[in-house]
Amino acid sequence: MTEIELMMHLHLNNKRQGPGSEEATNLALNLAGVDKQKKYKIADIGCGTGAQTLTLAKALQGEIVAVDLFDEFLKKLEERFEKEEVVASVRTLSASMDSLPFTEEEFDMIWSEGAVYNMGFENGVNYWKGFLKKGGILAVSELSWLTGKRPSELEEFWVGEYAEMAPVSEKIRILENAGYKVLGHFILSDECWLENYYNPLLASHAGFLSQYGDMEAARQIVETDRSEVAFYQKYKDYYSYGFYIAQKL
Repeated sequence: MTEIELMMHLHLNNKRQGPGSEEATNLALNLAGVDKQKKYKIADIGCGTGAQTLTLAKALQGEIVAVDLFDEFLKKLEERFEKEEVVASVRTLSASMDSLPFTEEEFDMIWSEGAVYNMGFENGVNYWKGFLKKGGILAVSELSWLTGKRPSELEEFWVGEYAEMAPVSEKIRILENAGYKVLGHFILSDECWLENYYNPLLASHAGFLSQYGDMEAARQIVETDRSEVAFYQKYKDYYSYGFYIAQKL
């Protein structure tokens, strides 16, 4: 089993595969100025098991296309939706976020929480723009610096992990240069990281190791997770996810 397959199994039964909250998703909807009486066609890219997809489907009318690379995540999303009352219709699509089978200007809204780093922020917002109608909304959460100066250890870590790590102002500049008008932005809270993501992830380690602990790669994934949580707790004043809401001009 590959490392990416092991990570998928670790995250499969968790509500979220990254920091976020129902409140954050709804705040982004408010900043987007959506009309809840109108029907929208929405792509939720990198949807995982569908935590934010569910919030969108409860709040909006229309159709949501939930996109993820892993069929297992999409199956879990479908199982979740069987137990929920939603307003919008939802269909799943297994596809890579950098090679989407959509048509030009197909969507009113493109949503992506905690996933665009897989292809890079600038590449993502430029590529996905083609699928948005004029005046359409892009809502995306992205790793961002919160301060102008950071400890050298932290700076060196993120240079190695994600080359596009940049301040909020730089993310806004990228969006504006790509042809969007930024409607609003905010920073995800500690609760989005710890209560909603990291704590459930740490709690899932025991079951994961009982199943895959004979594999060195699985043990390394767990150790990396623990180090990442400790790192966030030490340096959380310096970085987080910024949530950016923009309109295609």
